[in-house]
Formats: sequence, C-alpha cells, structure tokens
Amino acid sequence: MKDILVTRSSLPPLEEYIEQLKEIWESRWLTNFGEKHELLAQKLKDFLDIENVELYANGHLALEIAIEAMELRGEVITTPFTFISSTNAIVRQGLTPVFCDIDKDRWTIDPEKIESLITDKTSAILAVHVYGIPCAVDAIEKIAKKHKLKVIYDAAHCFACKYRGKELASYGDISMFSFHATKVFHTVEGGALVYSDSGYMDKLKRIRDFGIYPGGSEAFYVGTNAKLSELHAAMGLCNLMHIEEGIKERKLRSEAYDQRLKGIKGIRLFPDIDDLKRNYAYYPVVFTEEYKYSKDEVIKRLAKEHIIPRKYFYPLTSDFSCHKGRYKKDTPIADHVSERVLCLPLYNDLDLAVVEKICDVILG
Repeated sequence: MKDILVTRSSLPPLEEYIEQLKEIWESRWLTNFGEKHELLAQKLKDFLDIENVELYANGHLALEIAIEAMELRGEVITTPFTFISSTNAIVRQGLTPVFCDIDKDRWTIDPEKIESLITDKTSAILAVHVYGIPCAVDAIEKIAKKHKLKVIYDAAHCFACKYRGKELASYGDISMFSFHATKVFHTVEGGALVYSDSGYMDKLKRIRDFGIYPGGSEAFYVGTNAKLSELHAAMGLCNLMHIEEGIKERKLRSEAYDQRLKGIKGIRLFPDIDDLKRNYAYYPVVFTEEYKYSKDEVIKRLAKEHIIPRKYFYPLTSDFSCHKGRYKKDTPIADHVSERVLCLPLYNDLDLAVVEKICDVILG
C-alpha cells in the first residue's frame, strides 16, 4: 500500500504548463527577470492587492535578504515554534536570535513576553504566522513603535490569507512568502517579499542579483544569487489561476476533519479567530494530556495504516543541535505544544474517505 503523506503538491493541468513552456522555448530566455518572472510579479501584486512584491529562488533566501536589506544588527526577538529556516536566517546574517515564548491559544509569538526581552542590542522582531494563524499584529506594532524596532513576518504559511480585510502578509515592515512545492501556492521552489516602504526596493532587487545593477558591470552591494527562473515563474502563473479552487478543496477536507475531531476532550484544533480568511494550508492537532493517546501513540496507530503525519514543529528550532544551548530560551508553552502537535494529511485531492479513516484511527 502506498503511504499517505502529510502533503502532496498541487499541479495545474499539464497542457497549461506546456503552453507556458512553449513560449519559453521560443524566447530562449530562461532566467534573469524574463517575461514570465515580470508577469508573475505583477499578477501577485494584483492578487494580493500589494504595491511591492519581489520574487526569489526560495523563501529562505528571501528572508535572509530582507534581514540584510533592513541593515539589522545585534539581537532579533523571534519564536522557536517555527521551521528552522526562520532561525537560520537570523543566525546566517550574523545576528543573535532571542527566543520568546508563544501564546497558549494562538501558538504565535506572545506579545506580552516580548518587551522583557528587549535590550539595547535589539533591532527587530521576527514573528511567524504559524499554519496561517495571525500573530497579534496590533500589539507587536505597538511594541515596535515604542522601542523603534523593525518587524519582519515569516508569512510562509499564509499566502491568500486575509486578516481584518487585508492580506495577512501586508502587516509589518516586510513579510516573506514561501512558494515551495508543498505550499498552497507554489512555483516548485520560490519565494517572495512584500513590503510597503519603497525605500527597500533597491537593495531587495540588487542583493538578489549579486549586487549588480541591471545591464551594468558594477556591484554596489555584496549580493548573492537568488533569482527565480522562468520555468519556476511559469509554474506560478499556472498555479495562480487555480488557487481559489484549491483553497476550496482544502477547506472541504479541513471541515471534514472538524466534524469528527472538534469538541473532543484532549484534542485542540486550529483556533477560532475573528475576521480571518484562511487558506487551509495545514491541519494541526495538539493532543493534550487529557487525550487517551499521546502524540507518539497516534503516530504509531496511523503508521499501521500507512498514514504519515508530521511533527510540525518538533523539535523547537532552539533545540536543534546547531542552536541548542547557544541562545537565551525560556519557552515552556512552546515546549509543551511542540511535544504534542501533529499536522494531519491535507491537500487538494485528498480522498475524503481517507480523512474519515484517519479520524477513525485517532478516535478508535
């Protein structure tokens, strides 16, 4: 029997992608900001109703470039309850991550614990909208203004999420999207930065391309290579045409899980948040001490049926060998949630009968 994994990449009809490829074959323009790249950037601006969008080879490089372009120094207050990319980006840019605990209900960085971590070395807050759950954006903005800090949001999980009527990624100084193959919207590999201050534009563009100005031979920044190719942009153009349809399919499957798992003692699901338009990217479940099975027992039960959930996020990024013991950490709530959370399979064409089977195994 074939394993049912936690996610499966969505793909457009093959003929749509082939049509895009034909145009690339005719032009022989494969990278370096070609027609597909520029068209995707414009369509994303329109779709997201955001003025500034820059595309990158992947979300991680985009995040590193955002940190570099903002000229951050010293310490960055962040969450350990995230994918390791968030923490690695801070460290690779020569900064020190200061780990803040998470809110027990939303699983995002707890603003009530941020201020006690601010020092004269703090330059920014890097918060994460985990699973598409919005951070407490108003409280974070208030703290940032008070202490003159920059705010970066890792918005890897929240493409097409709206909060209070506007794109979730439009909050903060800069937000990063991941367009990895497992995301709701993808370009196979890719990422983007969205931002309101056009003053960042020059550096965000130039660092991406070795620091060189277009058509020039001089570099004014020590840049890298983080360009999105035409083939990847073509996949994005195709997938963008089907994004709303895909979200509807994910919602249907998420609601099927809800019907079986909501209200069960010892099981905590995606929190109810007012004024949030979700993208149903993930289906996280926290198995508390009150539940009859531990997380690891649920994993074993599902594995017998060839169903493979994901410990997402476990371990905390602060507990990876490359970071453990090197940075400040007092995060009991993050520890608790990380040890008990699982993401169940969720993707556009997941068989609803499989959803029922997964629930049977969990509840059995």
